[in-house]
Amino acid sequence: MIKISEFQLKDVVNVSNGKKLGNIGDIDINIQTGTINAVIIGGAGKVLGFFGRDEDIVIPWKNILKIGEDVILVRHKDSNMLNIAEEDA
Repeated sequence: MIKISEFQLKDVVNVSNGKKLGNIGDIDINIQTGTINAVIIGGAGKVLGFFGRDEDIVIPWKNILKIGEDVILVRHKDSNMLNIAEEDA
C-alpha cells in the first residue's frame, strides 16, 4: 500500500525521452468504482508564478509503467513532440 503523500513526493519521468515531468499534484478518481483514472502534474509557474502557468499534464493511469521507490515511470507524448513530428513529415 502507498499513501497519497508518498506518491506525490516521487519524481515523474517520461520513458519516451527521459525527461522529468514534475511531481504529482492531483489524482483523478472515479468515485463510483474507486479506481484512479489519471494523475495530474501541475504546470510549471512562469516568472515566479506571476504571469500564469503552463498547462497541467494529465497522465492516464494505463500510461503509468512502473512505480519505483523514488520515481514513477510513465509514457507521455506532449504536444511539443507531436508538433515537431508533424513538421518533419
